Amino acid sequence: MRILSILGRIVLIVAFVALLIAVAGFYYLKNTTLPQTSGRLVMPGLSAPVEIIRDEHDIIHVKAANEHDLFFGQAVAQAQERLWQMEFQRRVGAGRLAEVLGPEAVKTDEYLRTLGVYRAAEQAYENLPDDLKAIVDAYTDGINAYLASNPPLPLEFKLLGFRPEPWKPADVLVWQKMMSYDLSGNMDEELKRYRLLARGLSKERIEQLWPDYQPGMPVILHQVPARPQPEKTPEAPTPAPTGAKSVEELLALNASLPHIVSASNNWVIAPSRSASGKPLLADDPHLGLSAPSIWILMELESPTYHARGATFPGLPTVVIGENEHIAWAVTNHHVDVQDLYVLEEKDGGYVYKGRVLPYRLRHETIAVKGGQPVELTVRQSVYGPVISDVTSTAGTSPLALAWVSLEPEDETMAAFYGLGKASNWQDFVTALSRLKAPSQNFLYADDAGNIGYFAPGKVPLRKPGHSGKYPVPGNGEWDWQGYVPPEWLPQVYNPPEGYIVTANNRSTPPGWPYDLGHDWAPGFRAERIEQMINEREKLTPEDFMRVQNDVVSPLVRRLQPVLARIEPKSQEAAKWRQKLLAWDGNEQPDSLEATVFEAWYTELTRLAEAEVGQPYWDSPFYLLNALNNGDAACDARGQSCLDFAADALDRALERLENHGGVLPWGELHRAHFDHAVMTNVPQLRRFFDRYVAHGGDPYTINVGKYDPSTFEMYHGPSYREIITPGGGPSYWIHPMGQSGNVLSRHYADLLPLWARGEYLPLGTGKPFKRLVLEP
Repeated sequence: MRILSILGRIVLIVAFVALLIAVAGFYYLKNTTLPQTSGRLVMPGLSAPVEIIRDEHDIIHVKAANEHDLFFGQAVAQAQERLWQMEFQRRVGAGRLAEVLGPEAVKTDEYLRTLGVYRAAEQAYENLPDDLKAIVDAYTDGINAYLASNPPLPLEFKLLGFRPEPWKPADVLVWQKMMSYDLSGNMDEELKRYRLLARGLSKERIEQLWPDYQPGMPVILHQVPARPQPEKTPEAPTPAPTGAKSVEELLALNASLPHIVSASNNWVIAPSRSASGKPLLADDPHLGLSAPSIWILMELESPTYHARGATFPGLPTVVIGENEHIAWAVTNHHVDVQDLYVLEEKDGGYVYKGRVLPYRLRHETIAVKGGQPVELTVRQSVYGPVISDVTSTAGTSPLALAWVSLEPEDETMAAFYGLGKASNWQDFVTALSRLKAPSQNFLYADDAGNIGYFAPGKVPLRKPGHSGKYPVPGNGEWDWQGYVPPEWLPQVYNPPEGYIVTANNRSTPPGWPYDLGHDWAPGFRAERIEQMINEREKLTPEDFMRVQNDVVSPLVRRLQPVLARIEPKSQEAAKWRQKLLAWDGNEQPDSLEATVFEAWYTELTRLAEAEVGQPYWDSPFYLLNALNNGDAACDARGQSCLDFAADALDRALERLENHGGVLPWGELHRAHFDHAVMTNVPQLRRFFDRYVAHGGDPYTINVGKYDPSTFEMYHGPSYREIITPGGGPSYWIHPMGQSGNVLSRHYADLLPLWARGEYLPLGTGKPFKRLVLEP
């Protein structure tokens, strides 16, 4: 017994010592990775002192005597909070991940080098006018001055064993290019359609599986165009795919990139619809969930520039927010600014307009941590890079990418800089006219009571018959014919309805003279937002909060008539059928009905899996048509579509039973905020990643897009703002926190507020810490 007692004491002593070591280690790491946020810091390159004020939530207010020092100070503040994130982003854009992550990242680097995004950023910088170069230079100088001060580095640098290099101007612009790439998703959609062609599906069948925007769903603009649309012409020929595996590889490479993922809501109401008699504007961009947040909240103030809102770490200015006179909100426009061209090879070159042209070659060397450098030769065509060369499949027809963001001139940054200084509608439109890509739905409200909408950008003008849905021959016959004239880019000012809603739905009504794109969101979120706006005569910021957090699924109302017609195959299915028919579709995290409905819907999306070659095909209007009118996929299964739907309910319940029964939706449907690198290391994932229960589904206003194989949510509201322009009640919130340092108390302190649908007053609260940057 005494031996056991001694052993017990030894165990306690060892545990206590281990705890002391762990605590000491934690505080050592904390003290050597967190930045200085108070006192004074000498920063060569400034012309006058700059104040960086942080409130209790670490929201940042930068005050400077001039714009050069303002953007210099913004860079320092962002580097203090998000240096690792900024480093990772520039390495993604430059195709330099393998240099610090090892051989596993080589394929991603090859793909990014082939795209040539960093090269496009370098060209864009060289072609910027002097005023924009000055902003980029000031921001770059700020980061480099901070790095030269030998600051504490975030934990990721210690774990991966390297220090950041000085920044170049292209490091700033490349993330703007990568955001454009991610928000310009048509290449991915073309590849998916091309893959279906390679599987033997006809274009007619693909159109059934992937229908166009449906009549009767909301469009952003309501007016009838003054000029009729040209007659429909036959679709351009698509060369027969010669390498399904190559297309699969390209899709996999694209999916492997850190994705923003684009879906969002914004809306604005005129004073006539507002309880305060002032305009009211809302925005909640739905993007990929990540740790840290992709946004950082800031207020920037100098004598000639004063704006506040959300911006991207690694970029100057404010992206979404307000200044002293106007407020603006942004969603993705989903226009088509990319095309794939199938090249015909001959004599070592490719055939273009009856001649054989040689490829222009670009040689790249990829450094690899723990391995030998990899040499890469990129072939460039008149359209752009030959992206299929990065695949391992031989003997396939080359695919070249044309994309507006690879052009050498790009003043998109000027648009966001101009928004921060705009004081009226004309200033707003003038600023946005310099935006190239990605085209976005910008909503506007000002302190004079006006509202508006403008969707700027360079949208390719295609020949009749070239829809942009499929790759076309790269022989010169289907080249772009210029760009959609600026006067035919969608816009409206003070519409008679007294409100404007955008939610990635179609922007233009039928008959618009130019096709802007085809891959719109289905329109469910826009429909629900309009419904909730029209439920009340006058609306308040609190009403807008209710709308932003709404999780009533439009799919439930549309699928309940199908449920009413099926014959359940089991007593359990019959019980849940009755519950779902009586349910209001409100997918709160504690809802059991939401769990069963989403499990059933997920099983319904298996209908076409044999044809499309993937287990889940989430195309709601295809499914609704099939379940109501029959479909070839049901015929191939030897049953009616209603019988398939009944079997799907049984399979859904069986799946849930095998995973612990019917649990509350939020227990299965957890929002996952993953770290771009450490999520792949099981020992570190729990330390860096965060999870929280969430309601909704891919089609609710408070979106909850999930992986159908796990129900884990990876895409949702990344930022929420509600603004009364000119100083009225305004609010904001984003998930995770302001800091990207996992040891900071601000790493995830805003996540509980976001998950509960709560907000902070917009702006910097009571000063909590004050840092002065001195020349």
